[in-house]
Amino acid sequence: MTISAQPSPSQAPSPDPAPSRPIALITGVGRSVGIGAGIARRLAASGWDIAFTYWTPYDRRMEWGVEAGAAEAIAKELADAGARTAAIEADLTDPDAPARIFDEAEQRLGGPVTALVLSHAESVDSGLLDTTVEAFDRHFAVNSRASWLLIREYGLRFRGAPGSTAAGTEPRTPTGRIVALTSDHTVGNLPYGASKGALDRITLAAAHELAHLGVTANVVNPGPIDTGWMTDDLRESLVRGTPLGRLGTPRDTAHLVDFLCSPEGQWVNGQLLKSNGGAAA
Repeated sequence: MTISAQPSPSQAPSPDPAPSRPIALITGVGRSVGIGAGIARRLAASGWDIAFTYWTPYDRRMEWGVEAGAAEAIAKELADAGARTAAIEADLTDPDAPARIFDEAEQRLGGPVTALVLSHAESVDSGLLDTTVEAFDRHFAVNSRASWLLIREYGLRFRGAPGSTAAGTEPRTPTGRIVALTSDHTVGNLPYGASKGALDRITLAAAHELAHLGVTANVVNPGPIDTGWMTDDLRESLVRGTPLGRLGTPRDTAHLVDFLCSPEGQWVNGQLLKSNGGAAA
């Protein structure tokens, strides 16, 4: 895993941080048009400090390529919204990466992570007959194993926010949040869909196994979000299949994640939520 040694000025913590701002760790924030970046902007505007991960070699392999300076630009946007930020380049195929990510997020932002948002993905189209063992293993390493390890690390480190009810005769007020982004796409995209299915089960297990800590965990299926990967034909087909007559945007997903991470979202737990404009399955 690669971790930046020194934060750039746009990534550095503010000199007088507000101690009341909770910290969110968001994975998969490598492109300014991506869902992860949209979530980061929304949470920053809602009063969160933001640590986020990205992995340049993945973008380099994809058709959209690397967006030069994206991490620095996103960090500056978040800082302009009042957030302290930590941009962390991390290879999630490395099983040691999650612990190091949490270490750096806590060290640079000066406190524990309250919300974990999993928006990273390995997604390379292939079907039943042409998927290689290497591609299958890589998808599960990133989408499933890394997500489990991140959730596990979060659970091992989580401390309830000040004012939360201690475990005892009264129920603990949920203060921790886990939100994972998923997909139901499987045909022609087998390793991606299968590994996202495993992610769903891991996250929903966390809703029960971490409940005693005061943590809620939910899965969000954002539906078809055009962040530059769709062909014109696919885009037109998806719009026709959506009752609201448009594709989703990162902002649509971000609003739901923002609600789930808010105090008002504490009663929503252990759910797989579809935020797709009514798109046909």
